Amino acid sequence: MLPLYLEKFSIHELQECSQKLNQLLESCKICPNECNVNRHFEKSGLCRSGDKVIISSVSPHYGEEPPLVGHFGSGTIFFTNCNLSCEFCQNYDISHLGIGREISIEELAQAMMNLQNRGCHNINFVTPTHFTPQIVQALILAIEKGLEIPLVYNCGGYESVNTLKLLDGIIDIYMPDIKYSINENAEKYSGAKNYWDFVQPAIKEMHRQVGDLKISKRGIAQRGLLIRHLVLPNQLTGSEKVLDFIANEISKDSYVNIMNQYRPAYRADNYKELSRQITTGEYFEVVNYAKDLGLWRGFES
Repeated sequence: MLPLYLEKFSIHELQECSQKLNQLLESCKICPNECNVNRHFEKSGLCRSGDKVIISSVSPHYGEEPPLVGHFGSGTIFFTNCNLSCEFCQNYDISHLGIGREISIEELAQAMMNLQNRGCHNINFVTPTHFTPQIVQALILAIEKGLEIPLVYNCGGYESVNTLKLLDGIIDIYMPDIKYSINENAEKYSGAKNYWDFVQPAIKEMHRQVGDLKISKRGIAQRGLLIRHLVLPNQLTGSEKVLDFIANEISKDSYVNIMNQYRPAYRADNYKELSRQITTGEYFEVVNYAKDLGLWRGFES
């Protein structure tokens, strides 16, 4: 199976898409924050990013979901900064403190090629939302160099449907983390206004584009939607409502990684309700609820 960007688009068509995405930087509306800053000249938006790409690392990653990792790893590119402001972020040095280095579009394209040359099964863009236009620019150069593996859009779910529509036919695997079904908690703990109102249509658009996760006979993800959901203590995420939405409005065949690795990090200790790890009981309550809904892929059985 060819990656979508080779199956669906010519270089000229990708260039047209790139131009439309770049126009969004002039009064930034890339994500639901809609900061309206000109990112060619300013870094005053909520993501604190201009038009230059900043990354923290490029490497094969073996800690992702098994269909992404395979034998040779998922080729991760970690982008610095974020369009969310999670108080418990485990990568806060990257997402909040801005640790990373500025690279050119040409260097980003070469980073993709280096990961492919190392045998990685995909290019995994981690926290890509605020650099979406630059990623597509780099993709065009990488295709000309011979890129031919799937692209993974690994995000926090706080996405603009208009931006996602411009990625239709480019991204092979969408991997959103649906963080909350409770808007008040999303704003309190992640700085995201109306998160639940935005994440639902965003997930529907992702699924419309790529469908349920398709895995090759070798066990490698090729195309589709892979959903993450991190369980927080004290039912702060509204997990049941998240799973209801997935089962009833997306697909019971959705691949859902229900994650149990929450630990207090960054400023989590400022909130009593976030200041402990989840219990085994809290985790399996969510897993069992998912199973009762008919969901069956991706989580611990």
